[in-house]
Amino acid sequence: MSEQDTSIEERENGPLIVKGGAMIARMDGEAVETRPVMALCRCGASANKPFCDGTHAKIGFESRGGTPAGRDRVIAYEGAEVTVHFNPRLCAHAAECGRLAAHIFSDQQRPWIQPDKGSVAEVEAVVRACPSGALQMSAPGEEAGQLFADRAGISVQKDGPYWVQGIAPPVPMDAEGGSAAKFVLCRCGQSGNKPFCDGSHRDAGWRDDAEES
Repeated sequence: MSEQDTSIEERENGPLIVKGGAMIARMDGEAVETRPVMALCRCGASANKPFCDGTHAKIGFESRGGTPAGRDRVIAYEGAEVTVHFNPRLCAHAAECGRLAAHIFSDQQRPWIQPDKGSVAEVEAVVRACPSGALQMSAPGEEAGQLFADRAGISVQKDGPYWVQGIAPPVPMDAEGGSAAKFVLCRCGQSGNKPFCDGSHRDAGWRDDAEES
């Protein structure tokens, strides 16, 4: 069954329901046993992650609430050959940009994105790898566009959210420049932009081994 046949639904104050037998893998490449219908934890406290074990009901998890960590605006960082576009509302702090091209993307410099410090190919690799779609790129005089990594399905980031590509989101995206084919879903239960991730897991120091105490 293809990823186009897969759907993700959110259960109110409960888990994410994945139907269609989507491919699910951990970031180390280890495959997760899949089933035609799966309930994925999003409260952050299941003892059987990434699957739900009902803990959300015990801790009073709520599907909404809080304030998104980033503003919904697209900022353009212009270079001679390429412009990088960034929306803080979409950023899940996966840090793929710093891992792949720290000389271009670094919070130790101002502005933090400087396209001319690297090649267009390096910028393109980062935009493809960005799991949330927060980063886009364009050539001079062209509109910004998304690029996609060579993967489809659901990836479980260690101590972070679900990376989703090629499957429609459970609710419409409301962030400028966001893509319905590439996004991240909260797994820690603390995002102010649920069901999407806003990077709160990093600020809270959330870990995969966290469970209800």
